[in-house]
Amino acid sequence: MDARLLDILVCPLCKGPLEYRKAQAELVCNACRLAYPIKDDIPVMLEEDARQLGDEEAGT
Repeated sequence: MDARLLDILVCPLCKGPLEYRKAQAELVCNACRLAYPIKDDIPVMLEEDARQLGDEEAGT
């Protein structure tokens, strides 16, 4: 992931910060408890494609 892109991306729902999780290839919004997938180095910032975070995953 391009570091410059990570600096400007925000959650499309709440406009909050995103956490990059390289091992899972996801951008996580802890406020919305959603994980947006990264496919072929392109973040998919669509709510319908996001994964809901479980209790144990939020904030880690």
